[in-house]
Amino acid sequence: MKITVINGSHRINSQSLKVAKHIENTLQTSIGIDADILSLEGNPLPLWDQGTWEGEDKWQTLLTPLNEQLAGSDGFVVISPEWHGQVPSGLKNFFLLFGKDVLGHKPALIVTVSSGTGGSYPVAELRMSSYKNNRICYIPEHVIIRDVENVLNEEGNNNEKSDAFYRERIKWSLDVLKEYATALTAVRVTGITNNDQFKNGM
Repeated sequence: MKITVINGSHRINSQSLKVAKHIENTLQTSIGIDADILSLEGNPLPLWDQGTWEGEDKWQTLLTPLNEQLAGSDGFVVISPEWHGQVPSGLKNFFLLFGKDVLGHKPALIVTVSSGTGGSYPVAELRMSSYKNNRICYIPEHVIIRDVENVLNEEGNNNEKSDAFYRERIKWSLDVLKEYATALTAVRVTGITNNDQFKNGM
């Protein structure tokens, strides 16, 4: 089994990337799952344009290895900071570029990040609009990491009570994600999800 952790922040050395690295490590060392990070740090994906549908060489060169990485994953962790109460534009762009052939009918855990007491709006936004055509399946659990600068720091300087809570909650949520990944593999194997007549959601 393989899980890809998607860091949805454009910022360099962001708190979201810190969280992504913690989750990758937890998957590998505590749960025993192969994991990697696909990071949107530094805006590696240009904004969607018509060439993505027309198979332009520049898009094929960029997207082919990423499509292979995502297609080889059994599930995902989608990490989003809250910027002005929203999901970052680069993460929304990600869901325009990658479709049902690589994300479809695979489970995903939403993890949102806030420097203060926010973080709920990106959860609602991702659940409402990011899944429609790519058919990614968000599990009922999600994690909102508040006051993120003071938790999950490897060098210490953590709020001990909050840090312990988030580490335990993340571990449990990833265990749940693992079971969904196992279950949805069986759904995809049946072939029922491969339907060219109904390519898009409603």
